[in-house]
Amino acid sequence: MTESVRRTGDASPEQLIPEWDRDRAPTDAVAGDVDGEALGIDPAELGDEDLVREMQSLHRTRLDTLRHATDSALANHLRRTAELETEYLARHPGREVDPSRLREA
Repeated sequence: MTESVRRTGDASPEQLIPEWDRDRAPTDAVAGDVDGEALGIDPAELGDEDLVREMQSLHRTRLDTLRHATDSALANHLRRTAELETEYLARHPGREVDPSRLREA
């Protein structure tokens, strides 16, 4: 994976997910699937508390996954994080923004 990241230059980790497939056996399920079933509950089916709890869990394990997980595990982590965060933003489009986190334009 390191070489593919270097070759692609400005590509984000999310854009590289299809390339992070080399550590899977040819008979493995499609990334994010186990025996043809999607991993995790559809974020749209989670209540607000469960959605936030799932995001907190992923963020808590982020660095360890980035540094030590297999390429397919990292790809799954990125996919699941994107699913959960997309659902959160869809539910909270007018979320409160902390003024101390703003930068001058």
